[in-house]
Amino acid sequence: MDKLKKVLSRQDDDGNPEEPGVLERANEASTFACGTRVKGFLVCFVAGAFFSVLATFMLWIPGFGLAVFVIFYTVGNICVLASTMFLIGPWRQLRSMCAKERALATTLVLVCLVLTLCSAYWWTNFTLALIFCLLQVVAFSWYGLSYIPFARDAILKFFSICCS
Repeated sequence: MDKLKKVLSRQDDDGNPEEPGVLERANEASTFACGTRVKGFLVCFVAGAFFSVLATFMLWIPGFGLAVFVIFYTVGNICVLASTMFLIGPWRQLRSMCAKERALATTLVLVCLVLTLCSAYWWTNFTLALIFCLLQVVAFSWYGLSYIPFARDAILKFFSICCS
């Protein structure tokens, strides 16, 4: 609980507040209260989960189901990704996403989101859209694992043992 309070109060590991820059000060001026941030996180996360589940049901509608699936699934992933911005703020979230250990995973997630939409609507290749949706799942999982210490190393070791 103390860790959550530190994150929500924007303190680093030493307990010292970060040096505010121009963007940080603008962000501070428009920052929500702690309870409002948690509620915003929950609403955005639940909305993302809802859109993802709804997308699965839309997949089975004949004719236009796959196109609706792609939109709802991508919007769901974007909502889940944006939900953490409520907890730590947009600028800190963007810095975290672009950190050295997760920059590649962030890039893969964003590229898969864009390619999914392009393949469904611009190229109208729905097989390719489904492949990119699967790649979204893998890239988003890899991105999420980057926040858990040693999780990606454990997954890699597990697959290296299984494949040998």
